[in-house]
Amino acid sequence: MSRFSEIIKSDKPVLIDFYADWCRPCKMMAPILKQVKDTLGDRVKILKIDVDKNQRLAAAQNVRGVPTLVLFKNGKQLWRQSGVVQAQDILAVVNQYL
Repeated sequence: MSRFSEIIKSDKPVLIDFYADWCRPCKMMAPILKQVKDTLGDRVKILKIDVDKNQRLAAAQNVRGVPTLVLFKNGKQLWRQSGVVQAQDILAVVNQYL
């Protein structure tokens, strides 16, 4: 959990994808997140966290369903969305904080 706290304190946006291997919509997010990363490159950090392997962290972040995307910068949560989110929508949000 302390490593997570360090990561989200970054001064560049950190997009966390809380997912589960058994979740179909989570699988749909993989190519979308790749597209976001390809577009933004090193201007954003994207981290995938398996909720089944990180139950305490998911509970601490109030993740109730998967996929849940959370955007952090300087340790503050800036945006949160559950379900499949399209690349252009993610890009629009992240670009506000670059």
